Amino acid sequence: MFGVYGHAVAEIRPFRALRYDESVAGPLGSLVAPPYDVIGPEQREELLQASPYNVVHLTLPDSEDEAAAQLGDWRERGVLVEEAEPAYWWLAQEYVGPDGVPRRREGFVAALHVEPYENRVVLPHELTHAGPKEGRLRLLRATRTQLEPLFFLWDGSIDVDGLGEPDLRSGGDRLWRLDPEFGEALTEELRDAQLLIADGHHRYETTLASGDEWLLAVIVPTEQEGLTIFPTHRVAQSAGGVKGDPISPPGDVLPGPVLYRDGQYELLRGEGLDPEIVAALAPEGVTYTPHRDEAVAAVDRGDAEAAFLLRPTRIEDVWAVARRGDVMPQKSTFFYPKLTSGLLMLPLD
Repeated sequence: MFGVYGHAVAEIRPFRALRYDESVAGPLGSLVAPPYDVIGPEQREELLQASPYNVVHLTLPDSEDEAAAQLGDWRERGVLVEEAEPAYWWLAQEYVGPDGVPRRREGFVAALHVEPYENRVVLPHELTHAGPKEGRLRLLRATRTQLEPLFFLWDGSIDVDGLGEPDLRSGGDRLWRLDPEFGEALTEELRDAQLLIADGHHRYETTLASGDEWLLAVIVPTEQEGLTIFPTHRVAQSAGGVKGDPISPPGDVLPGPVLYRDGQYELLRGEGLDPEIVAALAPEGVTYTPHRDEAVAAVDRGDAEAAFLLRPTRIEDVWAVARRGDVMPQKSTFFYPKLTSGLLMLPLD
């Protein structure tokens, strides 16, 4: 638990983005990738084969030294170029969620000054583990570049009109370079803001540990219809002695956290949000899926003893947990889509 103090102010600034030159590197779609921590071995191999310049060569390298060497080579040969002037960028992501509904989520890209959690400028909401941070720290020190953006929420709204044609596009992502006047207004708007880490807790704490002062941030205003949190269901090898109240098969909207095993559904009781209730029951051998039907099918196939089906965590509940200085169990929130790596990078030197 983190102590609650009067918080300092968020400091953002425009930055000179390091980005691919498609005339040298090839189409952007072959160069970008999901964040490092959601890429499995098979997908990594596919991305490595997609292009000799795919960002995964940097974000999931065979070694940190190799990543640093490749990054230097790509910059020297013009595969990656640094913008002449610092700027903020506007990002729009068009996507279809796990519920099949098309949406558009928007935010802006900036360099964010790193603050210790106790300053109450940047708030975490999930627990982290030491292992992933050690590898990311070695990579950051080797490359001296923020290779992937972190995803932050800001409890506010911004309207951007008349953007015209995007400067960069790949898949559902569109990016516009913002003019200096808008950038100045943005800097002022965020001056008293608190920001919540949506995705990137390990990388934020890595940057804190490195002693670097700035990181690459995508800051998403919460007051928009396109921002959604989906649930992450738990598939457990053992549910232990957990017992709930038997219920009929639930519809699309769950009445609470639900245990599924032996073809039966049980409503679970407990204090707190759904992920906290399940964590307190301490199921064993847990894996995760955003798809409820996949969780149920795993139990029906005999691959697991039980599935814990969860409701989405509301954005206001995530803020409430973070603002009182608490953290939630891992995989308590599933912000979809993930941010794309390889669109913009932030050199630190």
